[in-house]
Amino acid sequence: MSTETWTLDASDGGQLAVRTDVAGRASKMGHRLTIAVTSWTATVEWAGDAPTAVTLTAEVSSLDVVHGEGGLTPLIGPEKIVAKANALKSFDADRYPSIRFRSTEVTAVDAGFRLSGMAEIHGVTREITVDVDVTDLGDRWKIGSETTVRQSDYKITPYSQMFGAMKVVDEVTVTFDAEYRKP
Repeated sequence: MSTETWTLDASDGGQLAVRTDVAGRASKMGHRLTIAVTSWTATVEWAGDAPTAVTLTAEVSSLDVVHGEGGLTPLIGPEKIVAKANALKSFDADRYPSIRFRSTEVTAVDAGFRLSGMAEIHGVTREITVDVDVTDLGDRWKIGSETTVRQSDYKITPYSQMFGAMKVVDEVTVTFDAEYRKP
């Protein structure tokens, strides 16, 4: 049986991002953010035609606020800088500079694979399951996933202001999209 290792990162055109929502009495003032992680590496180990292990490491300091929906005014440069600073503070990026995922089991499902494993975020390690869609595009594979993560499960206090009248919702959506060229 042949073995192979794929390595993907942001330079391959892939994107790892976090989407937030807002809640509270003043939620109409807040932006629903898309925050890209610009420095990450994923490794997929294969045996034959099936993956056997997946790891992902993301650098927290590489967070970049790329889009904001809603709010009373458009999200502009200075507000993006403040939003990034707030995210880095929530993640305590100096103390916990990396987010890691390591699969413990990979199972084939209709649309691709289900990864069961351990996620380490903010110094807390928890079991998580991620469904990954894989599409054969002929000369390359398209890979994508969308997973909900509760910040409080990892001892992250969601950002809030105005005494909680506007706050980031505890559950955020983590998305991953990449393509891998076939050899």
